[in-house]
Amino acid sequence: MQSFSYYDYGDPIYRYSLNGSYYDVNQYGADLLQRAINDGYEEGFRAGQADRQDGWQYDPENCDAYSDATYGYDGYYVDVDQYQYYFREGFRRGYEDGYYGRYQYGTYSNGKYIVLGDVLRVILDLVRY
Repeated sequence: MQSFSYYDYGDPIYRYSLNGSYYDVNQYGADLLQRAINDGYEEGFRAGQADRQDGWQYDPENCDAYSDATYGYDGYYVDVDQYQYYFREGFRRGYEDGYYGRYQYGTYSNGKYIVLGDVLRVILDLVRY
């Protein structure tokens, strides 16, 4: 226990709504939710691309990454079900872009697929106090 350190990462400064409920998060929580969307988009893009190349039908919900939706989750700042929701929102959009070979919801930059800022704001409507 002597090596245990407690770090206060600050009071909540953002609020977002999910399924009719409001949640407050600090900067780290907000960053984690945005990362969930971007990680979901990237995983979805690659899965959609692979399904198209293999001649499989369009089916994002049949992918393991979509079902699990915990890639990148570290267990802090937000509940896993909230993280999964936002990961899947990114995944669906990435899958669609990858499957159809376009960049409607995101872009490719510096070796990563990322969600466009406007799309990110629509998915995760963070409001700063």
